[in-house]
Amino acid sequence: MDWMYILMPIAGVKIFWPGLLILGIGVGIIGGFFGMGGAWMVTPGLNILGFPMAFAIGTDIAHMAGKSLISTMRHGKFGNVDYKLGFIMLVGTVVGFEVGAQMIMWLERIGRVELVVRWLYIALLAFIAWMVFHDVNKRKKKEREALAAGRQVDKLATGIEWHKTLHKIKIPPMVHLKVAGIYCSAWLPIFVSFFTGWLAGILGIGGGLIRMPSLIYLVGCPTHVAVGTDLFEVAISGLYGAASFTYKGRTELVAAIIMLVGASVGAQVGTVATKYIKGYGIRVIFGFAVIGCLISVALKLYPQYVPSAKAFCDIAATWLVLCVVAALAIYIAVKMFQGAAREVAAKKAATRVSTA
Repeated sequence: MDWMYILMPIAGVKIFWPGLLILGIGVGIIGGFFGMGGAWMVTPGLNILGFPMAFAIGTDIAHMAGKSLISTMRHGKFGNVDYKLGFIMLVGTVVGFEVGAQMIMWLERIGRVELVVRWLYIALLAFIAWMVFHDVNKRKKKEREALAAGRQVDKLATGIEWHKTLHKIKIPPMVHLKVAGIYCSAWLPIFVSFFTGWLAGILGIGGGLIRMPSLIYLVGCPTHVAVGTDLFEVAISGLYGAASFTYKGRTELVAAIIMLVGASVGAQVGTVATKYIKGYGIRVIFGFAVIGCLISVALKLYPQYVPSAKAFCDIAATWLVLCVVAALAIYIAVKMFQGAAREVAAKKAATRVSTA
């Protein structure tokens, strides 16, 4: 089975390359569907497959940069990118990213990078899972109240509406973002971008995992604009991050290329799937995927306190994170093919009726 392992020349470790392809394809599908890179799965996934944490972060960011740049160009053609908002956030993104990257180098020097980053991941994933299910519950409550009142809830409405409170803060300068259709203090997107940029630097997630929800729930962007603008920011921070981590010698380009090949295929499936999969329920599936990833990171952290469990936890964490990515990607792909089949059948039926 040695042929299934490939030596990473920069990191100096042998990696199970089919695992890289599974991550690439799965994250491509997930990213194309949800509008975020799925790098919250890739960095812990690479670490679980055998990359040292600093190399996992750098390699993840390099893979993410190429994929997000292509996606941004496509979304730009559909008018889904608020470039004014993106450039305002650029300052905070770059500054926050460099702060995070320098923290990673410092943690690596003192030998604490694995422990600190994994605990941060657990905290972040727990927060995202809570936010998703809290949002779903509030949305369902709105639907019940609307049904009782004999009216319908706006299909674009969300359960969480923190942005309405934040828009009341009128700290100059104020900006009008036409594409997003919002008027707010410029400090709001700058603060959001600094925080997500810091997360990108220290966790290697490109900021997309928290930036896209932040654009919706904190800044108030419509979902389609949040997706496009988020990908623009991910591409910018990713290109800067890839250069920064490559300069620091923490990017494994061979692994990044293998994943990018898989992601380029998966992204097409995920993008098409958005045409056929509708409804709020998909967020519940996303929430369970986050929980699965959280458990896998916790399994890698557990041997820090119980060394005798290391062998079992390493195997369990590897299979869990790969199964989470694969299961979510397969679910989206199956729903896409089912939707496409129904569409073809409906067209054939309409043709028979018209010719009858």
